[in-house]
Amino acid sequence: MTDAGAVVLVDDDPAMRRSLALALSLAGYEVKAFACAGDLLRDLDPEQVGCLLLDLRMPDMSGLELQQELLQRGCVLPVIFMSAFGDIPTTVRALKGGALDFLEKPFSTESLITRVEEAFAIDAALRADRDWRLSIAERARQLTRREREVMALVTEGLSNKEIARRFEISPRTVEKYRARVMEKMQAANLADLCQMAGAVPVTPDGLDVPRLLEPRPG
Repeated sequence: MTDAGAVVLVDDDPAMRRSLALALSLAGYEVKAFACAGDLLRDLDPEQVGCLLLDLRMPDMSGLELQQELLQRGCVLPVIFMSAFGDIPTTVRALKGGALDFLEKPFSTESLITRVEEAFAIDAALRADRDWRLSIAERARQLTRREREVMALVTEGLSNKEIARRFEISPRTVEKYRARVMEKMQAANLADLCQMAGAVPVTPDGLDVPRLLEPRPG
């Protein structure tokens, strides 16, 4: 497990909440426990690291409703649901909504810790990917409009001659633009540049920030 982050626990059953918090604390995790969805929504740090452990049935808002509300607020922490009343349709809805897993009460401490370890690893990987894409975006912001246009066409597989005809300039001029793109993007080779283009949505007008911040599939 990681030293950073916390398990954000929401369960309206005081005894269950204390039991889960104790088990997780003994396993070395920091726990932030809440009795209801409303308390979490008031206090959750948007930059929280770790995972969410949510009870499915709560009085003010169901776990599924809370999951959707958190997504709308930009919280993409991995979610583990738990419930004594799970059924297949509900489980499917939770997983389609992006939940990592669904634990049916009662469950063992071992299975809980295993799921939490997986959730922390996924959260760390997602954050590392986002940080990498943001670093690529910072490089892309240094490109001029023409350099962005050349980058787009180069990574689509067009040759210097084809790009030259497109812009009615000489292949030598295209080569200069291409060299500047490679230098500014700190790309080792064309394959490296193509990987960057796939990760960062660069357009002639700039960066597509909403798409940039979306987690990549897989």
